[in-house]
Amino acid sequence: MRVGELARRTGTTVRALRYYESAGLVVPRRLNNGYREYDPIAVRLVAQIRELMALGLTVEETRPFVESIADGSDDTDVCAAAVATYRSTITNLQERIGKLTAQRDALDARLDAAATQVVPGSPAEGADPTALVGVRLPALSFYGTDGRPVDLGALGPGRSVIFVYPLTGRPGVDLPNGLLEIHGARGSTEQAAWFRDHHAELRAAGAARVYGLSAQSTGYQRELAHRLRLPYPLIPDPRLTLADALRLPTRTAGDMTLYERLTLIVADGAVEHVFHPIPDPASHPLHVMRWLTKRRQAPGSVAA
Repeated sequence: MRVGELARRTGTTVRALRYYESAGLVVPRRLNNGYREYDPIAVRLVAQIRELMALGLTVEETRPFVESIADGSDDTDVCAAAVATYRSTITNLQERIGKLTAQRDALDARLDAAATQVVPGSPAEGADPTALVGVRLPALSFYGTDGRPVDLGALGPGRSVIFVYPLTGRPGVDLPNGLLEIHGARGSTEQAAWFRDHHAELRAAGAARVYGLSAQSTGYQRELAHRLRLPYPLIPDPRLTLADALRLPTRTAGDMTLYERLTLIVADGAVEHVFHPIPDPASHPLHVMRWLTKRRQAPGSVAA
């Protein structure tokens, strides 16, 4: 077959095939007219190269596997060179994971430090969030704890539940002095766990998606999401950008400014309902589920 046909059948490019040829891995025959002609086995060779490269091997490291196929072997993983290549690749990956983990932890530490700084221009305490009903959410982009981007201005169809909370702690780590002086600061972990335990029921009641949002850094939120095995993402907003945009109420203690607890129900990009104040965080999600159920049963309700 010609190079174009091989590229089509293997889902690769002619340029990549030329590279494999230059490396001596997939070599065509030269016809009298100068054209390259690939044997049918080239399809298996290219597929093997692409599969191994997807696992992290370099083109050169695929050589023992490709040569096994060319020699007629049905199992390319049994040769000693293949086993050695696997071990070497795994070792390299472990080293890279260690370096990336160290970088992530260092960034988390800097984020944690930055989050303790006073945010200039933060909204005044005592703002009335119930006035937000009917207001469209701004196009603010964040990365949730699941690593996916979240655009608050484009959450998608159906109702979105965004519960905003002050902070959570880490096991065995004391919170800064004065932090729990903020009214309503306690109970965030229990609230997040309730939303976890009844996530499926909330979805059934009409919530297309659930988010948690606080002014804490990604490091704190990632730890909580992992420890509690949350089925929904948390959104870090250490600069209180949503508070600035919507005049959400905040509280300050010492050198930290945190969100006051509230929950937004968003439908078609606008705030449909605001829960505030929330005196009992642990039982609050039950009220959210009841409200969603009633709204879903109401005529003309937004579809989830």
